[in-house]
This record gives sequence, structure tokens and C-alpha cells, in this order.
Amino acid sequence: MSRLPPFDATKLDAAQKAVYDRIASGARGGVGGPFIPLLTSPELCGRVEQVGVFIRYECSVPMRLRELAILCVGQHWKAAYEWYAHAPIAAKQGVPQAVIDAIGRGAETVPFDAEADRTVHGFVRELLRSGQVSDGSYDAVRRLLGEKGAVELTGLVGYYSLLAMQLNVFQVAPPPPFKAPWG
Repeated sequence: MSRLPPFDATKLDAAQKAVYDRIASGARGGVGGPFIPLLTSPELCGRVEQVGVFIRYECSVPMRLRELAILCVGQHWKAAYEWYAHAPIAAKQGVPQAVIDAIGRGAETVPFDAEADRTVHGFVRELLRSGQVSDGSYDAVRRLLGEKGAVELTGLVGYYSLLAMQLNVFQVAPPPPFKAPWG
């Protein structure tokens, strides 16, 4: 049950409508998930959405690794809508279902077949759990993605954490019968 009234695009004020229209006509092709509560503050929503366009569609981290990182964030924050939206994209990007399932359960051992996946997962999980990463994790990500990629991956974790918090605080649920893998 959402903490906000049911969304009605016909009741948006001018500032909200401008942001709504920009999002709806952009790369996402629609407005949903965390952007519904964010529209309550069109200024915040517009700025967050613009960062998101870069993080999701334009950053230097390869799409498969972006989606893997998003799953780690969604699982960490138990953001069911984030998982609902991104697990299918991760699968389409070639992340094996066994890896998706293990991350969803929060398993300590994940059956990676790609070293890049293992490196990104380790970095993201360490960052989320401790707020920092070891020199070894940083060096591995830097070797894989470069310094720019390390910065952008860290930004991705922050961005999707922000979205997960919006989803959780405002109780934005995926449509039934979806069930999150963490129960």
C-alpha cells in the first residue's frame, strides 16, 4: 500500500507536468516506479531523473555490469520494485539466472562465470555493507573499468540507493503477482 494518494497525471501542477512530460518522452518511455513519489517535488524529480539518464543509459560502465550492480543495490535495500524492473534487464544482458537468483537471495556465494561480474559484485556489495571499499576491491574495479568507470560505478550505487529509498519509504510496490526473491 503506497503512502501517497493514487497517482493521477491529470492533477499535476505546471512544474510537475513539465517534468512528467520530459520523462515520459525520454529514454524511459514512461513514468513509473520511484518517479511517482519524486514528482511530489518536481525540482528534485527533474534533477534526479537527469542524473539517471546518464547513469542508466550513458555512463562508461557496460550495460551488463550496470544491471548487475543495480540488482545488488535492489537486494541490499530490499527494494522490490527496483528488482522487478531490473532483473529482467539483467537477464537480457546475459547475467545468468543462477547469478540473479543467488544475488536475490543475498547468498554469500554467487556462481559467477565471468570475472568482471565477480569484480563488480564484490565492489558493490562491499560499498553497500561498509560504506567503503578495500584497496583490493578498488584496484580490481579500476583495472576493469578505469578510474572514470570506478567513479561512475560508485555514482550508480548512490543513484540506485536513492531510488530504492524512495521506493521503500513511499511503499511503491511492483504489480501483482510479483514476489521479491528475499521473501
